[in-house]
Amino acid sequence: MIRHIVMWTLKEEAEGNPAAANAAAMKKMLEGLAGRIEGLRHIEVSHTIVGADPECHVVLCSEHDDVDALNHYQGHPEHQACVAFVRKVAASRSAVDYEV
Repeated sequence: MIRHIVMWTLKEEAEGNPAAANAAAMKKMLEGLAGRIEGLRHIEVSHTIVGADPECHVVLCSEHDDVDALNHYQGHPEHQACVAFVRKVAASRSAVDYEV
């Protein structure tokens, strides 16, 4: 199994919304992928960060069957629709993938 973790800092304002509203939108759209992409076993997103170094506003943790499933998720059209929004509202991104 592969775990995929992503942390984003958001722009103070983007797409006509403050960072808090964009964080909530990211959570809703990304968690909406659950059950829709083969090989995606679990996904959770939070914008209630109690501590992070470096600072972030949104964190995603997902689990995939294997590297092929992660690659399928990354290229899936529904995930790519989320990516298009996130690119507009995010100031920075950090990610790590590892085997569990």
